Amino acid sequence: MTIFLASGNRHKQGEIAQIFKPNEILIPADRGIEFDPLENGTSFVENSLIKARALWEIVHEPVIADDSGICVDLLDGAPGIYSARYAGINDMKGEKAGAKLDAQERNRLLIEQTNAALASFRAKNPKDARTDSELRSCRFVCSMVLYLGSGRFYAVQETLEGSLVSSIEEAAGSGGFGYDPVVFLPSFRKTVAELSEEQKNAVSHRGKAGKKLASLLATADICF
Repeated sequence: MTIFLASGNRHKQGEIAQIFKPNEILIPADRGIEFDPLENGTSFVENSLIKARALWEIVHEPVIADDSGICVDLLDGAPGIYSARYAGINDMKGEKAGAKLDAQERNRLLIEQTNAALASFRAKNPKDARTDSELRSCRFVCSMVLYLGSGRFYAVQETLEGSLVSSIEEAAGSGGFGYDPVVFLPSFRKTVAELSEEQKNAVSHRGKAGKKLASLLATADICF
């Protein structure tokens, strides 16, 4: 079966192709399609559906789309769906920055904002027994959709739980991208960016969501 992936990212195409074997995974560029939909949803699943519907309207074949980001508990789940555009406490949605910041700068700003929120929390709750690491809890979230036609889709949402490091100097690892170097996983004693590809695929939010969706595809009675 041919399935389109609503993305221009070749690396993501490779990841999805591994998960959804033996199906053929194509991205819009493989068919010369220009694809850049406006992602104006209010949740990860809404943005996934926006991308999936937009591409299905062009190709009229099954489409996989995902939306992901990082959610920090001390920041009430921010930056969330604005993770790729986040530009600090005064520009949470990246509306003022004009252009996306590089990953290092986004990571630095997120750590600084979380540190400030932690200091404020400690001042207001001096008897709270939780450690700083526990209070710096965060998670990567991935919502993934398999879109089969108007009103017909499967949606799965998964997380990867971790803790934001306390300074940009603690960022570690070269195996990831985005916020991966600043999210520490206590069970591995490593950041996400320090995991091997095999380890990351087994525990990542996208890997878990993709595997559940692939299982649904393999067992469901799906007609097109």
